[in-house]
Amino acid sequence: MTAESTSLSALAPKSPGWSIALSVILILVGLFAVIVPDISGIGITLVFGWLMIISAITHFIFAFKTHTTGSLLWELLVGAIYLFTGVYLILHPLSGLIALTLILAFYLFFEGKIEIILFFQMRPRHGAGWLLFDAIISLILAIMIWRSFPASSVWVIGTLVGFSMIFSGISRLMLTLAAKRAFSNAV
Repeated sequence: MTAESTSLSALAPKSPGWSIALSVILILVGLFAVIVPDISGIGITLVFGWLMIISAITHFIFAFKTHTTGSLLWELLVGAIYLFTGVYLILHPLSGLIALTLILAFYLFFEGKIEIILFFQMRPRHGAGWLLFDAIISLILAIMIWRSFPASSVWVIGTLVGFSMIFSGISRLMLTLAAKRAFSNAV
């Protein structure tokens, strides 16, 4: 038995506990986001704003690591756009939430159209119907968001991210429990 397999076998019984705990936390935070979508939507907007500022800083750092004038100017421009956007989202989270909701509606609409095109290209293949199903759901969500815009801004981002977190937590929990059973059966 190698040192790597020894450390892995010693770590394996401890990992499921942490993974289960993180899964439950993810599910609970997702439930909170769905129950209070307006607060979670503002929170997501603020986190997104900070991520934009961090991205701006990395672009500024990278700009001075490049050796060509064109790259330097391009990185500085992109960094400035990220910085402006991040600061705007942090200073005006409600306006930012409205903008993010509108961007999400456009994204879902174009995603749905592209998936329909892909469906017709992949139609003879097994399982291509799932692309059409995904396209229809994406288009329905886009239309729902667009028809109730800007009022939908209050609930859309928080609700969708909340449901995503809930399903991610459930998936992680089920995978962890399956891995725990498989490990127990193997030992």
